[in-house]
Amino acid sequence: MASTFLTRTVSGSDSTYTYKRNTVSVWLKRSGLGDACFFEGWYSNAFATQVYFDSNTNLTINAASSTAGSAFQIVTNRKFRDINSWYHIVISIDTTDATSTDRCKIYVNGVRETSFASASYPNQNASVQWSGTGNTQFVGRRESGGAGLYYDGAMSYLAYIDGTAELPTIFGETDTTTGQWKIKTSITPSVAWGNFGFLILKDGNSLTDASPNSNNFTVGAGTLTNYKDCPSNVFSTMNSLANFETQWALFENNNTYVRSAGTGEAFIASTLGIPPTSGKFYTEVKYTQGGSASNIGISGRMNPTAAGDYVGNKADSYVYRQNGEKKSDDVSSSYGDSYAPGDIIGIAVDATNSKIYFSKNGVWQNSGNPESGATGTGAAFTISTTPTDGFYFMACAKESGSDKNYYAWNFGNGFFQTSAVADNSTATASTPGVFNYAVPTGYQPLSTKGLNA
Repeated sequence: MASTFLTRTVSGSDSTYTYKRNTVSVWLKRSGLGDACFFEGWYSNAFATQVYFDSNTNLTINAASSTAGSAFQIVTNRKFRDINSWYHIVISIDTTDATSTDRCKIYVNGVRETSFASASYPNQNASVQWSGTGNTQFVGRRESGGAGLYYDGAMSYLAYIDGTAELPTIFGETDTTTGQWKIKTSITPSVAWGNFGFLILKDGNSLTDASPNSNNFTVGAGTLTNYKDCPSNVFSTMNSLANFETQWALFENNNTYVRSAGTGEAFIASTLGIPPTSGKFYTEVKYTQGGSASNIGISGRMNPTAAGDYVGNKADSYVYRQNGEKKSDDVSSSYGDSYAPGDIIGIAVDATNSKIYFSKNGVWQNSGNPESGATGTGAAFTISTTPTDGFYFMACAKESGSDKNYYAWNFGNGFFQTSAVADNSTATASTPGVFNYAVPTGYQPLSTKGLNA
């Protein structure tokens, strides 16, 4: 459960249109899909404006006010339940507009939302309480109605423009090659940032205001982690949406920390897949807790299709078992050292040469050499070029028993849970990634830039 939030008490002189014109822009990558407030301006429960995802994953803007005509609420029909991609959300408010439906505009990935489950708009020239002297701004949770609705996921480039209603084109643009909406890392408001404007979480987890103002935030509670995952380079996580019979009960730290549950077999796979015939990819997973029957490797299936499925019992799944064996197609054989809680398993997938290698605490098992190419020196397996779901997914499994096995994955973000790795890896500017052990030459992190290297 997320418990981190940021806060700032607003002070100073109001801009001319502080309460009537303002813009919020943020890039978000969700992890948990429950109620989640990601930005609120709060003076009291009677004067607060918040934007959040509700329990149905709809985006909601809610303004409570004791001032007549200022309260409003807008709920989208669109569902925000993609846990792999980044969303860019812009809320642009201008209550001076004569057209009621133009007084609060919502843009998602550069496109204006026009379909709403419900919508009530503020009266003309009404005040909207995002900021103002004496307000408290919260990022990652709400204050009005009782502290809570913690946001679970990643954020980047949170901007607030005070005094103007902006278009999304100052924050992002359409890529001329891919047609996708992408981030602008330099933001220039059409008029000015305004006295209360700010830009935080720019190129990392800095809470220092990157606008010309000094409207800095502080951590109210929890731990703020600086991930490599960002709107311009999406890293894999574990896929909480492919959770067969809810056999995986814990998804934390942006879905990189998972725990098996129940008494039967189970596996969970990554959100990003590896093409089966090209590319080389490296990932680490720390086995943090459990009793036995742990399998770590890759799966050609995104999720189980029947009770009893697990990574290692199908022909297109390949694992390193806790007892030191390797297993595929339900056949086990001797391979390397056993591993235990606290050990770090490295996975090197050479799809170009159809090989997979495993390391334990930096030592490649079976004298493997992931840089040996077609020779495949010490490879654990020669993998199929026709996985069931078209790609290979990093995966972990509980093969049997009632033990609860815990896994902390590092796809290149540089953390096991909230603990930074030792960083013995080598990263390049084009495919950044931070790992606990040295990455074999030519291997990429499992990220969008890594897949396109």
